[in-house]
Amino acid sequence: MAIDRRREAGGGGRPLPEENGSVPGVAGGVGVANAAAPPGPPPANAAGAEIQALPVPAPAAACSPLLLDYDGSVLPFLGGLGGGYQRTLVLLTWVPALFIGFSKFSDSFLLDQPDFWCREADGQGNWSVSLAPGHANRSGNGSIFPPPGLPTPAGVNASECDCHEWHYRIRAGLVQNVVSKWDLVCDSAWKVHIAKFSLLVGLIFGHLITGCIADWVGRRPVLLFSVIFILIFGLTVALSVNVTMFSTLRFFEGFCLAGIVLSLYALRIELCPPGHRFMITMVASFIEMAGQFLMPGLAALCRDWQVLQAVIICPFLLMLLYWVIFPESLRWLMATQQFEASKELILQFTHKNRMNTESDIKGVVPELEKEITRRPKKVCIVKVVGTRNLWKNIVVLCVNSLTGYGIHHCFAKSMMGHEAKMAITHNFYADYYTMAGIALASCLAMCPVVGFLGRRGGLLLFMILTALASLLQLGLLNLIGKYSQLPDSGMSDSVKDKFSTAFSIVGMFSSHAVGSLSVFFCAEITPTVIRGGGLGLVLASAGFGRLTAPIMELHNQKGYFLHHVIFACCTLLCIICILLLPESKNQNLPENIPDGEHYTRQPLLPHKKGEQPLLLTNSELKDYSGLHDSAAVSDGISENTTANGMKSM
Repeated sequence: MAIDRRREAGGGGRPLPEENGSVPGVAGGVGVANAAAPPGPPPANAAGAEIQALPVPAPAAACSPLLLDYDGSVLPFLGGLGGGYQRTLVLLTWVPALFIGFSKFSDSFLLDQPDFWCREADGQGNWSVSLAPGHANRSGNGSIFPPPGLPTPAGVNASECDCHEWHYRIRAGLVQNVVSKWDLVCDSAWKVHIAKFSLLVGLIFGHLITGCIADWVGRRPVLLFSVIFILIFGLTVALSVNVTMFSTLRFFEGFCLAGIVLSLYALRIELCPPGHRFMITMVASFIEMAGQFLMPGLAALCRDWQVLQAVIICPFLLMLLYWVIFPESLRWLMATQQFEASKELILQFTHKNRMNTESDIKGVVPELEKEITRRPKKVCIVKVVGTRNLWKNIVVLCVNSLTGYGIHHCFAKSMMGHEAKMAITHNFYADYYTMAGIALASCLAMCPVVGFLGRRGGLLLFMILTALASLLQLGLLNLIGKYSQLPDSGMSDSVKDKFSTAFSIVGMFSSHAVGSLSVFFCAEITPTVIRGGGLGLVLASAGFGRLTAPIMELHNQKGYFLHHVIFACCTLLCIICILLLPESKNQNLPENIPDGEHYTRQPLLPHKKGEQPLLLTNSELKDYSGLHDSAAVSDGISENTTANGMKSM
């Protein structure tokens, strides 16, 4: 009785054939009433009866799980990294990292604020020399270099900025840079910081926009169009006629550079099997740092900022060949169900690697031919808002990236002496290579730490070191400063400076690792269908962190202490949030959003023998999806209970 009533309420169950073999309509009694009615005009509700009688289209069948298991079936069939074609593609993603390193660190040379002084002639043709005010005669790195043989006046005032001819001493190996080209000193010094903003802001917007485009049209088109436009805008930068044109073109150059960085990062991750992803990414980081180390020598060879800008951009001409030799990401094609293009690319892989298709033990190609008519299914990053776990993981890693790169500037200014603005080594090259050496040491330390502790454990360790260095620098140094003022304390300011330098080095070391590891971690846990958007978010967060440096310089370091305190509090919050992240070491990359949702967090330490784990793994999770269906057909349901479990009134 209960089943009959539910059939009547829900449109009937399985239709029963009548005596004449016809099938009645879905609504109970509709077919019988229509058959018994005399011929004539149809009733008013005939149209509604016909609409109800139409069969509901069956949902599209799910895609074959064999094709969605890229790391378990497709990649082993292609030989992993053992194939020569895959190795060539990985090498092609490494080469542009050197050019990217040149572009990222070009601001240190193009916009370095040199030492300057005024040289004017009196009415009789004799030249007099005077120094600029002390607040203006400082470099971007905080060093002061008075020209030799020039007397330093006891008192200088703002009137000395009224000069018709400035003379410069550029410490960055160039004879002329952007500052000396357009006299961006004194009242025009703020334009230098705006020019620094332009590249970083372009990178931020570029990461956000090109990431979404890469998920929709593919990684290869984003890479190639970014290369074309960076050649146009980058070479036009060298032809700038004023600082406004320079800053505007640098914005678009940064936008295009972001597209190259993001697409290469995604392609590199998606080419590799689980056991090689981290090391291949770190090799690219080392090549990028090689560009940072070679940049001073390149500037010394070019001598002029326009020649240097052209030399930095021209190597991207080689990447135009990628239109012919670099294919689309096969993993992205499979994840978005573009199986016709996937089949062609798989045949290209097998041909390049000289493989026999008979080695396809799991039957990838036959399954691909069955699904070849399926329509592509592309996803935008905004879909992550409706997820339960994935959006939290991405937000946590974005905050980690922002904190790591943001607090890195605090440690750098502490080491350089932000109050006195005196570099500890009084030399541009020593300061530059000190920063580069700390970054190199950080990347070298990441390799064994992440290999031993995993992604989450390594990120947690480096974040704890960052928090300790920050809190000790903020708290302990103030305590040492108070005791050093006592006459019988035996402490001097040099002790405080040594502690400050030590904590700053540790903080820069660990914060650089936090920022780099957060980007890599996000690339692993974000599904392939939205990996571009996820990478764009975390890289844009890193850009916001880097943006704090020119902002603080623009405000003449006002609010520096509060800036450091805020980021120190963020490190404590990040330590707690990191514990909520899953572990992706040696795990297959998630291909779609449900795969990303199945990434569950696990304990940092392995369980002891016989100990009951508090968190279930994916294999231990039970499926309760059929619970409601079995309850709906059971005879034990009361007659006054509807299909959704609510009591009828």
